[in-house]
Amino acid sequence: MAQKVGIQNKLRLSFGIGMALALMATMAPQETIAGKNTIQILDAKNAEILEMQAEAASNPFPKDTIFVKVDQFPIFPGGEGARIQFLRENISYPEAARSARIQGNVFVAFVVEKDGSITNVRVVRGVGGGLDEEAVRVVKSMPKWAPGLKGGQPVRVEFTMPIRFVLD
Repeated sequence: MAQKVGIQNKLRLSFGIGMALALMATMAPQETIAGKNTIQILDAKNAEILEMQAEAASNPFPKDTIFVKVDQFPIFPGGEGARIQFLRENISYPEAARSARIQGNVFVAFVVEKDGSITNVRVVRGVGGGLDEEAVRVVKSMPKWAPGLKGGQPVRVEFTMPIRFVLD
């Protein structure tokens, strides 16, 4: 709620008790508070508080928040079929794993950033034999995805993806 306050006719926004006390202090004649400097300090603090609250209102999610549940999940360019095709074309079965006949699912977690890039790639559950490292390498080489959305805004989303290694 916007209102004119005090003798100085400044437009202020009211945000609760703390702000109301600060506004009351700015309405008082300067002689009843500890002089001019007190008014100037209160004005600077009020402006800083208002600026912080306006920033929080315009961006409801802190910039480093990572979501696991969103309105729209990130999408690999071309969709799910294109993602599977990308994995098939880019995974190389490590020779050590092939010789030792190691196979299984490697679960890789990563973050799809607001711009669609892939970061924080890590193995959640691996099988060893070089398969874990190969899964991480391929995920890091993925092109940018369409970012996830929450409240209509792009947000950081964590994904966990199984990559299945099977010998012929």
